[in-house]
Amino acid sequence: MQQTPNEKSPVKTNSLRAWILAARPKTLSGAAVPVLIGTAFALHDAGREYFQVIPAILCFLFAFVMQIDANFVNDYFDFKHGNDDVATRLGPKRACAEGWITPRCMRMAIAYTTLAGCLIGLPLAIYGGLEMVLVGMVCVLFCFLYSTRLSYLGLGDFLVLVFFGIIPVSLTYYLELPIALSKITPGVFVASLACGLAIDTLLIVNNYRDRDNDLRDGKMTLVVKIGARNAEWLYLAAGYTAALLMLTAIYLQTGHIPTAIPFLLMAAYASIHTLTYLRMKHIHQGRELNQILGATARNILIYGLACTAAILIP
Repeated sequence: MQQTPNEKSPVKTNSLRAWILAARPKTLSGAAVPVLIGTAFALHDAGREYFQVIPAILCFLFAFVMQIDANFVNDYFDFKHGNDDVATRLGPKRACAEGWITPRCMRMAIAYTTLAGCLIGLPLAIYGGLEMVLVGMVCVLFCFLYSTRLSYLGLGDFLVLVFFGIIPVSLTYYLELPIALSKITPGVFVASLACGLAIDTLLIVNNYRDRDNDLRDGKMTLVVKIGARNAEWLYLAAGYTAALLMLTAIYLQTGHIPTAIPFLLMAAYASIHTLTYLRMKHIHQGRELNQILGATARNILIYGLACTAAILIP
């Protein structure tokens, strides 16, 4: 195998390690959490006897594959646009820019993962009707549109709310219930908004770190538009709102004020989120913010597990 053009890196071109790095395993928590929350509500409402396991497995697989596909698409098109310049990039290294994956192989990988996502998602039409095919097509379409155009227009945060909140949480819940119970309730919809806000903290800190480079490249993210200080407040507020909305969702879904356990779980997440925010504010700019990116990914996973426990524990 050829050695990557970056002599400082031990990663070999098109090696297994290169593909693992290109898939960005740390981002998979963002794919898992919405399905996890939707599954928790479905299991709570349907019970083990009526809960549908196969749609749950398919939802998780579809989410993971489409997240990897989105990462490949982002890696390739940012490389083509010249946004992953090795000298100026602050974020984690990217596969095409570093020479770990050749552009031709990345194009093939995008085609294969897109096809795999479609094949995994197609059987969900059995449980949710042919409209699930349309939903899958929309997910694939926006997977490409985000990296090629929409992220440059400051629409990234809105897309996270829709495709990492409203759609996966609501449809996971809908698909995992028996047909007689299949409907999206107000509580689940509020939970989907909460989830989208929690996951958006990852995009906020990513764009906060890259704000100067994005401004230079004409990438008008929300952070670029509102400024660094407002972005810090937005990061903090998104986490707090996600916690409060989840408690509201549990109340709407059950008809009862949540017990002490959900309050404690959401308070624990909010505390960790606050500590991460304070570190983010202290670092303010530069490559050190990659530590905050990792901490935020961890916080999102904690949020998902805390929400699952809050929903399922009586």
